[in-house]
Amino acid sequence: MTKQLLLTLALFTGISATAAAQSKPKPPAKPAKPAAATTSAADKKLRFRTTWGIYLCDSIPRPEVLKILDSALVVRDQKNNKFPVVSFDFLYEAKEAYLNDTTSQVAFYTETTGDSFTGDRLSDLWSNRLKETVQKGESLIFSNIVIKYTEDKFYRVPELRITVR
Repeated sequence: MTKQLLLTLALFTGISATAAAQSKPKPPAKPAKPAAATTSAADKKLRFRTTWGIYLCDSIPRPEVLKILDSALVVRDQKNNKFPVVSFDFLYEAKEAYLNDTTSQVAFYTETTGDSFTGDRLSDLWSNRLKETVQKGESLIFSNIVIKYTEDKFYRVPELRITVR
């Protein structure tokens, strides 16, 4: 019985010590930095936007897409400075129709083709082929766009996605 009493007393003492340790006051929080310091860091952050012809990422009517297929990619920073495009990857997502054997209805699948380019525009072969095949609902994606920022610095800028409507 004494053994049981000592065990209960030890258990109770351990629980109350744990509760007391958890109820210690927390140290005061550090004061927040002034807003002026955070905005100056945000101003120094590089931001780029990529355009194709005069268009940003958007859905563009097919006739306009046909007009800009020979245009160059243009990359600008927040101060509107232009930077030369060194290379980019291009993906063409075409919608292809097929007959579903199970439901006997027409369905669509996406076929993706692409290539890597050096310079700022599509090759004549790709441009001419797209003029013949591009249709409503398809996508043209320019990704991994690399620009020459300074003589020794290269940057990858955001991708450009054009949807044909």
